[in-house]
Amino acid sequence: MVKFVSGRRSVSAACGDFPMEKRAVAEKVLEIAATGVDFIKIGFFPSEQAIACADALSDIARSKKLIAVLFADHRYEGGMLAALGEIGFHGVMVDTDDKAKGRLLHHLPPDRIAAFVEDAHRHGMMVGLAGSLEAPDIPRLLPYGPDFIGFRGALCGGQSRSSEIDAESVAKIRALIPQEQPPEAVSRVDYQLLAARGYFPDPADAGLGTDQIFVRDFVLPVEIGAYSFEHGKTQKVRFDVTADVLRVTRNPEDMRHVVSYDLIMDGIRSIVGRGHVELVETLVEQIAALVLESPRVTRVVVRAEKLELGPGGVGVQIERTQESIRASKPSPAHTEGSRGGRGAA
Repeated sequence: MVKFVSGRRSVSAACGDFPMEKRAVAEKVLEIAATGVDFIKIGFFPSEQAIACADALSDIARSKKLIAVLFADHRYEGGMLAALGEIGFHGVMVDTDDKAKGRLLHHLPPDRIAAFVEDAHRHGMMVGLAGSLEAPDIPRLLPYGPDFIGFRGALCGGQSRSSEIDAESVAKIRALIPQEQPPEAVSRVDYQLLAARGYFPDPADAGLGTDQIFVRDFVLPVEIGAYSFEHGKTQKVRFDVTADVLRVTRNPEDMRHVVSYDLIMDGIRSIVGRGHVELVETLVEQIAALVLESPRVTRVVVRAEKLELGPGGVGVQIERTQESIRASKPSPAHTEGSRGGRGAA
């Protein structure tokens, strides 16, 4: 495979499953390294020896790009990511071990995915996400800034892991992921949110009008409130969000043609998962700003109701547009300490 690709693209290889024994791990990694692949993926299962096995690869990590694979359906001791970063691993990815027990998003909610990516980046590693992923998962995962996304079944005929790779399926998945951009070409935030834009003319020029997507009666436990008695506990909050979305085709057929309502629900979960919020007004502004980061959303209405302060709901409703968000942002020329955006692979 390395000879066939001949440097035209990077090649990775997985070492396979083996016990968490230092010698066995090191020998297998050296065997794979000798093939000339660019990245070597090593699965680490929960074990008292997991970090020791990773440490046994420190010398190899100086000359080879090692990717540690952790599994979302297992639990690891604290400090695993920090240890991998200190040892010199080039990257880390999260996958699922038992495919029969659910996909990545069944095991890791959006706030935990965001925390995983942020933590791994903080320790100097590139980050990958995998785990029975399908096309609708791509726009949900891109906003968290992963460096790569892994697929198997989604690239095969009939979405079966045991089938041959299907060219049409590969093209469909690839079209949802932006091409890698140089740092000066696009900021990290732009990259995260341009999932489909690069494959169609500017929607504003298409003259197709707008559709509405909405999330209604979405109830979550939220740490919210300015009173002291509201701190340290959650209360139910109901969210209603409606977004006007520019159309890009008269006949939507796949995820490239739509803005998914999953993005709204994932975004709310991520914001809520950050911790205590003093004001409902703060919460709805954050949700509106997040939804409007999509270049195809022109207007959003956000409503949040606290459900446990009386016989009915109390809350806030706001309406925001792309123009209002842009007008509220300071000009880059007048922003102290501003830096150019960093590109994302």
